Amino acid sequence: MPGIIEARAWYRHDDPVHGFDHVLRVLRTAERIGKQLGADLEILRAAALLHDAAGANPGEAGNRGEHEQVSAAFARKILTEKGWHQEAIEAVVHCVKAHRFRKQQPPQTLEAKILFDADKLDVLGAFGIARTIGYALQAGQPIYAKPSKKFLATGIREADEPHSAYHEYLYKLQHVKDRLYTDLARELAQSRHELLCTFFDQMAKDAGEK
Repeated sequence: MPGIIEARAWYRHDDPVHGFDHVLRVLRTAERIGKQLGADLEILRAAALLHDAAGANPGEAGNRGEHEQVSAAFARKILTEKGWHQEAIEAVVHCVKAHRFRKQQPPQTLEAKILFDADKLDVLGAFGIARTIGYALQAGQPIYAKPSKKFLATGIREADEPHSAYHEYLYKLQHVKDRLYTDLARELAQSRHELLCTFFDQMAKDAGEK
């Protein structure tokens, strides 16, 4: 089983968005949900520790768009070296591959659904706001930019339109709570969702858009 000290070394110390603080919050939330739902906690803990272990930072060799695949390959390598059985390795790999909101592979197992929910809860509420702004700055995007009519209608930006933190709220964050899989996660999401919406609505008002 990967441990906390070992896992910390897989994450950049200067990443406020996908660094180890995020991983620890996801781990705690996943354990809380997993214990209540009777999940395999060994699989769940390993997946939580490994889910962003490679490619999640936007500066890492252009892998951000497929970081779940890169992290899954890293997870397979780590767990193989530790002598895990193939079935358990594949269970963790599936969790890692299926954890993204913009995902190619939806979660099929209980553990994968819990990891998805725990990871998504960390994009809501106070930490979600901070992380969204932090990621915009990492990616060289503004905190706020007026969304185009095209973006508001389709979610697709104009050619010269930035993807600001506010764009991310409109495109993804305001919809997260409706994409969660477990009842407990949906309960935990409600107050976080309300805070998130209040913040970004106020941002638009302060910018003179509402």
